Amino acid sequence: MLEAVGRESLPATAPLLGTHSTEEGEGARPKNMAIPQMVMYEEEFAQVQAVTNRLVQDANARVVFVVDKNGQLISASGDTADLDTTSLASLTAGTIAATGGIAQLLREQEFATQYHEGVRQNVHIQVISSRVILVVIFDNRTSLGLVRLRVKRANEQLARIFEMVMAKAQDPFQNSPFAEITDDDIDNLFND
Repeated sequence: MLEAVGRESLPATAPLLGTHSTEEGEGARPKNMAIPQMVMYEEEFAQVQAVTNRLVQDANARVVFVVDKNGQLISASGDTADLDTTSLASLTAGTIAATGGIAQLLREQEFATQYHEGVRQNVHIQVISSRVILVVIFDNRTSLGLVRLRVKRANEQLARIFEMVMAKAQDPFQNSPFAEITDDDIDNLFND
């Protein structure tokens, strides 16, 4: 599960989102979760938000949001005032999981793109780098072709951002003041 950390009191290098393992041991994954630990910092969050804001404008969409595969809302842009974004995020992740099961039965890889057409609104869903889900809600003011075109560019941008996020998760001490401290240094500090 991703946990939001308040931005107001944190420096730009402090984590905004992170998952917490409920299992122990090196390389352990959280129980019932397929996604490795992800920590998002203010810089990456701002980049994701900028991409979603731009996508709302460029695709003439009503709402754009980014969700992790566990259903945790990461970013939302557009007219979200009358939407239950938490429920939408969770249901979107469930949809991706269900179609993943269908893909597995058909011996296919994950279905990366989904489209749902409604009477008044439509939903375009795109899995990005097998890690997060981009959701675009749009109406008859735009076309599916335009949405797909703009989602393609946003997909590339978001994939790069989340690659950076995952790279930082793999090496959490990168650019850290504690990176050069070794176990021997700590032992020497506490020895008499």
